[in-house]
Amino acid sequence: MALVDYQTEAGVALLTLNDPPVNGYTHEMMKDLDAAILDARFDNDVHVLVITGHGDRFFSAGANINMLREADPTFKYYFCLHANETLLRLEHTPKLCIAALNGHCVGGGLEIALACDLRVARKGAGKMGLPEVTLGVLPGTGGTQRLARAVGASRAIQLMVEGSTFDFETGLAYGLVNAIWEAPDHEAFMARVMEYAHDFALPNKATLAVGRIKRAVRSGLEMGLEQGLALERELQAELFGTDDAAEGLAAYIEKRPAHFRGR
Repeated sequence: MALVDYQTEAGVALLTLNDPPVNGYTHEMMKDLDAAILDARFDNDVHVLVITGHGDRFFSAGANINMLREADPTFKYYFCLHANETLLRLEHTPKLCIAALNGHCVGGGLEIALACDLRVARKGAGKMGLPEVTLGVLPGTGGTQRLARAVGASRAIQLMVEGSTFDFETGLAYGLVNAIWEAPDHEAFMARVMEYAHDFALPNKATLAVGRIKRAVRSGLEMGLEQGLALERELQAELFGTDDAAEGLAAYIEKRPAHFRGR
């Protein structure tokens, strides 16, 4: 049985972490997630990825503690390495990725969400945070690096050394959550998530531009300013040669909605 469910709908790939009750990830789940990311990357009909957790209690509680307790140090090292590679593949894929926080998003679960481009949460559904220090370890799936880039070094260190968890409203204030939506149940929340995701798919958005905006930001932040600006120019030049850019400019002049085709 796959530990990551994969389905597509009108340009959106939905990846569901599925190992209840807490959707904790093992090496097997991370391999399934890696494969699903690659499937979405290579599918020309997929323009947006949504990652969520099974059920209404947990997005993910992070790495499976029983697996880590029983594994030898060499396995643990390569487990972390592969998890790093998987989340980097997600960041390097020039398609928008949205984390739908349907429940608690802690430890490695938050590390997965931090590798996504946008994070939307169901109001009152759970807590978030990186409490690994309480286990005597650090967030080892990119948390120390991505959290610091998201909230700044001092705040990131504070959150990690305190090991506290906090509600989604606090996450919104920190800039870790982009939106919080009220929903009567899990199904209603996911329906709204998918509706939101479709806003970034064809023909509503110029998906080539969306993907290159992501690439410019993700890669540019790791460069100096001049190198980042050079990357931005190259990506812009690439976009100027697309049919979608011509359509966008024509639609603006003709005062009509643009109809993008991803070309």
